[in-house]
Amino acid sequence: MAGVTIVAATEADRSAWNELHAGFAAFYGVDQTDEMRDRVWGWIRDGELECRLALDGSGRPIGLTHFREYIRPLMAARGGFLDDLFVAPEARGSGAAPALIRAVADIGQRAGLVRHPLDHARQQLPGSRPLRSAGHPNGLADL
Repeated sequence: MAGVTIVAATEADRSAWNELHAGFAAFYGVDQTDEMRDRVWGWIRDGELECRLALDGSGRPIGLTHFREYIRPLMAARGGFLDDLFVAPEARGSGAAPALIRAVADIGQRAGLVRHPLDHARQQLPGSRPLRSAGHPNGLADL
């Protein structure tokens, strides 16, 4: 879908993020409270956790990703870790997942991270389909 735009989550996105994050938790069968979502939003607000939202052509948030930088003492460098990637069920196939992945990869590259921000996602083979469609024929193994 050509109309997918990726943006950094802001305070104005809190309600939509709540809904997406609750859907993410439900998808994985995780019981989650408002207090838990408040804590995660606090990490986003305070810069401890990065969040990007995928917006459809009308500007409605349809997906999210959470990621963060970490230090790699052995390499005396910094790396990136993708914690979460979620697209609302009704928006799957819209191009939101590969757009979110590309956005996070670009952020990691610009920041000079020595490990790709998708390190964690390499282990999640079902996540490979959006990567293959984003130009990585071997899915997560290419990153």
